[in-house]
Amino acid sequence: MPPNRNVFDRALLRRRRERARALGPETFLIDRVAADLAERLGAVLRQFDLAVDLGTPGDAVREALADNAAIGRLIAASPLPDGDLVADEEALPFREGSLDLVVSTLALQFVNDVPGALIQIRRALKSDGLFLAALLGGDTLTELRQSFAEAEAEIEGGVSPRVAPFADVREMGALLQRAGFALPVTDVERLTVRYSTPLILMGELRRMGATNVLTERRRTPLRRATLKRMAEIYARRFADPDGKVRATFEIIWLSGWAPHESQQKPLRPGSATSRLADALGVREIGTGEKPGGERA
Repeated sequence: MPPNRNVFDRALLRRRRERARALGPETFLIDRVAADLAERLGAVLRQFDLAVDLGTPGDAVREALADNAAIGRLIAASPLPDGDLVADEEALPFREGSLDLVVSTLALQFVNDVPGALIQIRRALKSDGLFLAALLGGDTLTELRQSFAEAEAEIEGGVSPRVAPFADVREMGALLQRAGFALPVTDVERLTVRYSTPLILMGELRRMGATNVLTERRRTPLRRATLKRMAEIYARRFADPDGKVRATFEIIWLSGWAPHESQQKPLRPGSATSRLADALGVREIGTGEKPGGERA
């Protein structure tokens, strides 16, 4: 039997998000990212008649974009039955070339086949349609990851995966190009949040629906001794002078356009009509020539 290549248990993710909604969701992070999304879209001087919010938990994006007159109709597509359309990010139901805009916040980091999802998004966009998304990056919760690893190694003699291996910004830029997006852009924002204790952080993650959904997670309950030791290590290594502990959230921003003939294209190699040396007012040094004019 072939090994399971899925990193994330998507069915468990849906159950965790349903639980978070029942508990009363913690929305500070998604609200912050949705506001940034609205600001970034506000700088794009385009009309988007049909837009999709793909996978974003809750109504944060819908509320943030409510005053954007450039967006005609916004459809919330989510794996949970709380949006306009039930849809999985890994199997999009949209026709090719049917959408003007696709946005997504804090959802794509839990997709198993990210390259496939990006290809589907690009195909669903009309020519010159825009994709804009934010997802959690690799440094997210690095403090929690390190503390758990040290505690488990000390108490249980081994380490199990407890914090997801989120994406790297350079990898995401390459995946945008691989998916066929034109003018791909990536950038990173790091947000540091402080908590009285690591246990409060873990409680908020539970109410975000962002606790461990790794397929290879340990199936036995977390031992109380391990949790206690993790909190001690966290407080020792990642506390500020006032005793509060830090938690890092790394946000990777992605944008790209479905190709269109009107878009700016890079010049072909060798097609330049002027030399950089002329523009800088210096003499060009040939290959193998030393700066003083001598050749090696």
